Amino acid sequence: MHATAFMLAGAVAGALGLTLWPQDRRDLPDLPRVVRLDPQPFEHRLDGDWRRAGRSTDAPVQTTQLPAPVEIMETPVSTGQWLDCVAAGACLPPGGPTGRPDLPVTGISWLDAVAFAGWLSERTGQTWRLPSDAEWAFAAAEMFRDDALGVEADPDNPAVLWLAEYAADAARSRDLDGEIRQVGSLNVNSRGIRDIGGAVWEWTSTCLRRVDLDAEGRIQRQDETCGIFIVEGLHRAAVADFVRDPKSGGCSVGVPPANLGFRLVREVAG
Repeated sequence: MHATAFMLAGAVAGALGLTLWPQDRRDLPDLPRVVRLDPQPFEHRLDGDWRRAGRSTDAPVQTTQLPAPVEIMETPVSTGQWLDCVAAGACLPPGGPTGRPDLPVTGISWLDAVAFAGWLSERTGQTWRLPSDAEWAFAAAEMFRDDALGVEADPDNPAVLWLAEYAADAARSRDLDGEIRQVGSLNVNSRGIRDIGGAVWEWTSTCLRRVDLDAEGRIQRQDETCGIFIVEGLHRAAVADFVRDPKSGGCSVGVPPANLGFRLVREVAG
């Protein structure tokens, strides 16, 4: 491509929020812009099912830092981008609607998302993958939803925990937004990340962990179940890797996610 033409094409792509790949990769789908996440300490409520002396408890808040810089997609993967993968024979048709290429793709299982990441990595020669829970939370910044109940289980009055769980589920039900909006149009946070928390929850690479604490809060046992993964949205949920429709079952208790989609991170070379 002539340099002037390439610069013009780049300007057009930039105006549309797309990344233009080099000439030897012209067969690639257009990708959303990415936002670089540089490691810095932040306060994060840990993921997982935490229990103290056998009773449910909120996970602790911990100062966390990403292990390395990454670049995360500014917006979720769109239906149009997914259909490029389908056309290449690397992805299955999604479980959600396909008539609007400008909408986030939905009806996607964790296994589907990993297949897309593998296809994109092979096509670009770069490493694309699902974000971890911590990476997603850091990217979400002020839009990350704390899933703490704020109460401890009372062995003498189990209704305390039940009422807190009921109140949390009721609040989540009120916040649920059933409308899937055009990619990039929902919101934007302080990091420049778009479409956090609407009708589409997003897969992460973080397995569900169960942590048992003693009465003093010391970890006694910690197990990971890597057939169930954390999804992020208006709240965190744990969903089996094969599930495309969370309302059909296969996810944790409480209000299920409305729709399942994803965005990827790109590992930074060097």
